[in-house]
Amino acid sequence: MQRILSTELPAHVGTTVTIAGWVHRRRLLKSVAFLIVRDAAGLSQVVVTEPGPRAAIEALSEETVVEVTAEVTANAAAPAGVELTTPSVRVLSSAPPVPLPFELHRPALGAGLATQLDHAALALRHPTRATALRVAAAAAAGFRATLEAQRFVEIHTPKIVGTATESGATVFTLDYFGRPAYLAQSPQFYKQLMVGVFERVYEVGPVFRAEPHDTSRHLAQYTSLDAELGFVTDHRDVMAVLTTVVAGMTATVAERTGIAVPPVPSEIPAVHFSEALRIAGAPADEPDLAPAHERALGEWARREHGSDFVFVTGYPMAKRPFYTHPQPSDPRWSNSFDLLFRGLELTTGGQRLHRYEDYLAVAPDPGAIAGYLDGFKYGMPPHGGFAIGLERFVARLLEASNVREVTAFPRDLHRVTP
Repeated sequence: MQRILSTELPAHVGTTVTIAGWVHRRRLLKSVAFLIVRDAAGLSQVVVTEPGPRAAIEALSEETVVEVTAEVTANAAAPAGVELTTPSVRVLSSAPPVPLPFELHRPALGAGLATQLDHAALALRHPTRATALRVAAAAAAGFRATLEAQRFVEIHTPKIVGTATESGATVFTLDYFGRPAYLAQSPQFYKQLMVGVFERVYEVGPVFRAEPHDTSRHLAQYTSLDAELGFVTDHRDVMAVLTTVVAGMTATVAERTGIAVPPVPSEIPAVHFSEALRIAGAPADEPDLAPAHERALGEWARREHGSDFVFVTGYPMAKRPFYTHPQPSDPRWSNSFDLLFRGLELTTGGQRLHRYEDYLAVAPDPGAIAGYLDGFKYGMPPHGGFAIGLERFVARLLEASNVREVTAFPRDLHRVTP
């Protein structure tokens, strides 16, 4: 008999079916026992009244994998209005008869985050943790679908590179057949070069940052949602595409998971960096926005514009990578932006340089990135792009206090296992 999922049971009332999953909980009453079985779709309630099956159920440990063949019976008080009766239970894989590190049937995991991460394979089975991963999957699907609809082409770029993309101080080095190489900090160089092939490209993949941050918002490895597009006028064209992408991501999350999402304005409010400093109460010569400044700007955007999103544009060129295009009217500033989501930097992007001679003038070591510069030697259109940190997006969407809460197996300053 073919297995069905818990959500399919209401369509099979009066018939005998087979389900399979994990023992989520047992409730042993005097005259009846209830076995709650969890599968990828949800929960099924199995009712046991006969002594033989009851004895078998009493011997089961939570998280044991079972297969249940039983009749589907209507019961308004049961999950989805149905339950399984007269069951036959077969054990597929046993769990040890010892207390679990935490109880998965509770509404919230009682253990601290460190304990959850130490036992990630088990903790991720809890609905709250699993939901976060489903949100991430939906967000990535929305990212892809929105860009595909605008004729972007998905690319896949190397994660082992011969030179640092952003700076030499924040890369993980490795021995590559006897010579030095690095884990890629971003696909930046490659996605720019691929604009010369497809004009519009995107990638979903891991990036690596050897920054010794030990905060609730940083990971050493995270998933980056990158896009790059050619034939732009300036960074505002990139911001318009990003706005559409974020709207597509949130809409897909809402559609697939039922999670409440904030509205994305058709035109997200934007402030120049110099004005952002004033709004945040920061000194006028501050070179970057601190987390407290970002939070102040998030509060301002909510108060003044009713928006959970706000663009900060025109960051100082001194704080942007060498490939960033300066603001034509004042080269102290850049044609770049950050998108803040609920007071936290979600996205960095902007217009890039596109002329070969401009790169020769600003590249810190042209010889080390000759392969990258070749793309501009042979002609590259005005272009720009952005990158979204997937884990940060999900954390802010679910209002999680720590990005590790929405990451399956986080890698940070202290953790490389499990």
